[in-house]
Parts: sequence; structure tokens; C-alpha cells
Amino acid sequence: MKLDYDRETDCMTVVFIDNPVEESDEIRPGIILDFDVKGRMVGMEIMDASQRMDNPASVEFLVKAE
Repeated sequence: MKLDYDRETDCMTVVFIDNPVEESDEIRPGIILDFDVKGRMVGMEIMDASQRMDNPASVEFLVKAE
């Protein structure tokens, strides 16, 4: 998984699978899901990220043990 935050555009991009995007759907204003040719969700864009989260330039990653 890759995360990218662009301060200039205030957009956060999350890439789950590094496949070409075939289709994108805006599920809510400013929240866009990207799908590959097989219909798998491969990424997500969050527009106006600084208005939707505390600090989009900082990421905390947690892995819970089973």
C-alpha cells in the first residue's frame, strides 16, 4: 500500500494495488474510489484532505497481532 499527500492540491492518494485504473467512482463529494479492469478497488483519492482529517501529512500504521 502506498500513501501520497500533495499539500499543493490538498489531495491524499491511497494505492492498494499497483494496477492501472480503468474506472473511478465518486462515492461521496471529494471521495473517489479507483477500480481496475477486473473491478477490484485499487486506490482511493481524498480531496480537501486537510478538512477531513487532523494531519494528512502524518500517517500512523498499526498492525494488530492475532
